[in-house]
Amino acid sequence: MTKRRDDTNLFQQRTRIAGVAARLISEDGVIDYALAKRKAAQRLGLPENSQLPENSEVEAELRSFHRLFDDKEQTAAIARLRQKAREIMTIVQRFVPYLTGAVLDGTAGRYAEIDIQLYTDSAKDVEIFLLNQKIDYEHSTPRSDRAEAVLTLHSEGIPINLIVYPSREERVTYRTRDGRVRPRARLEAVNKLVLASAPEAP
Repeated sequence: MTKRRDDTNLFQQRTRIAGVAARLISEDGVIDYALAKRKAAQRLGLPENSQLPENSEVEAELRSFHRLFDDKEQTAAIARLRQKAREIMTIVQRFVPYLTGAVLDGTAGRYAEIDIQLYTDSAKDVEIFLLNQKIDYEHSTPRSDRAEAVLTLHSEGIPINLIVYPSREERVTYRTRDGRVRPRARLEAVNKLVLASAPEAP
């Protein structure tokens, strides 16, 4: 009986942390899930060694939060971000772009960044291309050891991360920290998402 009670308390604690983390991601612009979970635990006054929820639990709370509080606004924001992703992917199409992250899976909040993976033999080629296109960018720190560079653009106030990988990495299956396959989409699939979210003609 005690174990069942402990399991219930632990589940409730994880749910509370996931809920606060989702709010931090959606409203405060915290992008990193691990940081959001740690901040959430702190806000709830929980000890540092508290068991934190999986990213999938935070994503579930994030989707619920958007449905409850800003469903229409969220839908419009996701559509706008995907349109911007399509625009950039079209420009850098020679570097085999894939959309990934919150903009693809639909959990992006108001401060979301667009993550686009590129695959090429040289990150320098991407930089030269951007310079020739007169597109300003800045270097960011890669989140993965596999990435060669992250080139961040800003368009209409939206940060767009071009995450450059070696060509051989294109066939690698990327996973989240909790072991799930990280989805990604080529330009054709993003086009379909944009068309699906376009308002119907009167």
